[in-house]
Amino acid sequence: MPAEQILSNARLVLADQVIHGSLLIRDGLIADISAGASSLPQAQDLDGALLLPGLVELHTDNLEKHMSPRPGVDWPSASAVLTHDAQIVAAGITTVFDALSIGDINPKGKRMQQLGVMLEAIAAAEAAGQTRAEHRLHLRCEVSHPQCLELFRELVEQPLVQLVSVMDHAPGQRQFARMEKYREYYMGKYHLSPAEMDRFVSEQLANSARHSDQQRAAIVDICRSRELALASHDDATLEHVTESADYGMAIAEFPTTFEAAEASHARGLKVLMGAPNIVRGGSHSGNIAAADLAQRGVLDILSSDYYPASLLQAALGLAEQDNGYDLPRAIATISLAPARAAGLDDRGEIAVGLRADLVQAQVHNGQPVIGQVWRQGRRVF
Repeated sequence: MPAEQILSNARLVLADQVIHGSLLIRDGLIADISAGASSLPQAQDLDGALLLPGLVELHTDNLEKHMSPRPGVDWPSASAVLTHDAQIVAAGITTVFDALSIGDINPKGKRMQQLGVMLEAIAAAEAAGQTRAEHRLHLRCEVSHPQCLELFRELVEQPLVQLVSVMDHAPGQRQFARMEKYREYYMGKYHLSPAEMDRFVSEQLANSARHSDQQRAAIVDICRSRELALASHDDATLEHVTESADYGMAIAEFPTTFEAAEASHARGLKVLMGAPNIVRGGSHSGNIAAADLAQRGVLDILSSDYYPASLLQAALGLAEQDNGYDLPRAIATISLAPARAAGLDDRGEIAVGLRADLVQAQVHNGQPVIGQVWRQGRRVF
């Protein structure tokens, strides 16, 4: 990688405006931003493409698909991580928080078996310099699971852990306040018979009553002592939001009602919604639409969740709607806002002194096409 690079003739999406200009990279950092095209012969002409800050993804379980590409197939973890990483960076994501679930409510699932394997594979690839995006860990704590706290105490020792979310997917509340939606979703997802579903519901309700409150409080205390970023999950009521705010959580992941989203935003929690929700035009669970939260001005962060390429497509789509989100504000939902919410102050926008994490993109027939990606000035795609 050369000590200096010049990217010229681009539409630079800055924090508050879009300018036609050039950018100087020196030693992996943004050293200068200037208007107009550069006349220097070593400058790389981007031919009027968008130049964006590298995307920051806080919540993706994309790795799981590569660990188990088909039912009954366990793929080698080192290969799965690198394939996942390639898909992440091809989506323009330069910093990714891989979400690992502690506690699996799927009666036929393999998440618990794969948890340690995935964590070790991510850490090994990152330490060896094999990844193109920078990988951090997001521990998703299913507080109704009997072993959640015990496993969390062990896994939180991993240095890559920087974000923790607490959740309870028991039926009749939060994401699945409507029992019929809960039964429809999990019977379809896990292929349960009606009798198996009845037993599943009873077990989840009992586990939630027995474990959730105690384990949530204990996990929050550990995160506070370690200064780890905290996120709530599926808050639905003012009581949920008050609890999350009192716990000092920085992010409200996927609030399920307008009431909870607006209260979270007012209390200073950054409201995170799924980018697929924007692309598809609504929630697959029948809850509020992210676009409607944007209309109310309370959408702060987008996450690709299960589909990495949705992140940039959703932000560009957001900027085209009549909602008060111009292009810089829309791009901030996938760069600056998630970076700051996770405690990363050295990236997330195109500004002098920050990391040269950058994405070159064009839009063709409404579809973003990524041409190049740089991480700390090094081209990784």
